[in-house]
Amino acid sequence: MEAQLLAETIERLRTTYWTGKTRSYDWRRGQLLALQRMLDENYADFEAAMRTDLHKSVFESYATEIGFLQREISHALDHLAEWMQPQPAETPVFLQPGTSQVIFEPLGVALIMGAWNYPMQLTLGPLVAAIAAGNAAVVKPPRTARAIFQTMGRIVPRYLDPEAFLVIDDDTPNDLILAQRFDKIFFTGSAEVGRIVMQAGVQHLTPVTLELGGKSPALVDATANLKVAARRIAQGKFFNAGQTCVAPDYVLAEASILEALVAELVETIREFYGADPQQSEEYARIINTKQFDTLAAYLQEGEIVCGGQTDRADRYIAPTLLKGVSPQAPVMQNEIFGPILPILPVANMQEALAFVQKREKPLAFYLFSEDRAVVAEVLANSTSGGVCINETLNHLVVPGLPFGGVGNSGMGKYHGEWGFRDFSNARALLDRATSFDPVLRYPPYGPDKLQRMKKLMNMRLPAALSKPTAWLLAHWGDQIVKLIK
Repeated sequence: MEAQLLAETIERLRTTYWTGKTRSYDWRRGQLLALQRMLDENYADFEAAMRTDLHKSVFESYATEIGFLQREISHALDHLAEWMQPQPAETPVFLQPGTSQVIFEPLGVALIMGAWNYPMQLTLGPLVAAIAAGNAAVVKPPRTARAIFQTMGRIVPRYLDPEAFLVIDDDTPNDLILAQRFDKIFFTGSAEVGRIVMQAGVQHLTPVTLELGGKSPALVDATANLKVAARRIAQGKFFNAGQTCVAPDYVLAEASILEALVAELVETIREFYGADPQQSEEYARIINTKQFDTLAAYLQEGEIVCGGQTDRADRYIAPTLLKGVSPQAPVMQNEIFGPILPILPVANMQEALAFVQKREKPLAFYLFSEDRAVVAEVLANSTSGGVCINETLNHLVVPGLPFGGVGNSGMGKYHGEWGFRDFSNARALLDRATSFDPVLRYPPYGPDKLQRMKKLMNMRLPAALSKPTAWLLAHWGDQIVKLIK
């Protein structure tokens, strides 16, 4: 799309926004229902496209993409009216009679840039939040996942209001898109590109949400249920062939149980994917040969205790466990984003915490322990976008929990009401009556006015007395103020 046409289209979306069309409950609900219908009617096409790009299994396509979005939409539909309601705030005595509220209004025209590893979830998930909040939007599906990019570009515009949405379905350069003025930018991807997006937002002082990634650790102590830990770590790591922003990036296991944990992981991988994971219908592929080559190089950086097989033509790397890895090796410096799991020994959880604290703040943090004192200590001495105890990944499927990073792993939170708020302007409203207008607030000031104003400003009343106080001040405010000494 040429620059002029893109700018004109965005301006058309902004004109639609200013008509107030996108603000109504009925419009928002209608667009969400349209998205829901789109998923139902085109399920097979979406599933086939993700199979082409990533060899996603039927289960993964449902659980992490289509089914995930269906739940997100249903949750928004169930709670939309509630989210849209103004939230009351306490009005101080000296501003009575009056009411205070927070109004959640849409930001305007949003730009949503999805990511290739979960192309539907990470493109349409933010769109659900943008629609719920009443915004118009430019939607850019990830071009790296070519089949799903083309499928989404062909199908999504058929279901959305063309006056309020634009789906980028060609090779319009990112820098051209980012040069436009938006009222919100929502980006999912790498920290490297996230910095570019952030710089683009600075040009127009546009609020930016960055959903990035990082090296999410999994800590395992001596009290952990090793069989369960192995199954949940393996699922979290090897889902989508490790191409998950919240996948366990590496394991720090207490030395006393490390070998037992490795044995459980080896057995779990065999149970999940068979003797030859390349033949498994449940195991995905690396997105392209560039990413494959990066990952293949990591296999030289430790002792392979399971997996290690590769097939470049098939973009296949087996689920792999590495031991004897140096903390300074590239595989421990970069986000792996593939099916390679380094396992490092630590003496105890204090050593594990010290290791994690020296690194960038992760998007997710996983701890496997049956000792609640250890759980409390780890929670108190770590930070991350999200955390799971005796689980991986699944914090992001809880509708009431915020999903997002901290520091280098991102900024801003979404999912459920958190997404609604992320695409909204929380507008403060003070609505005051004119029946009481105390002279205390106006010059000339003096010691007497100051003394009485101090007492008024420091008054605290129970919430139950707020309305009676407002009524009294509306009718006899001047007389009441005169009584304050």
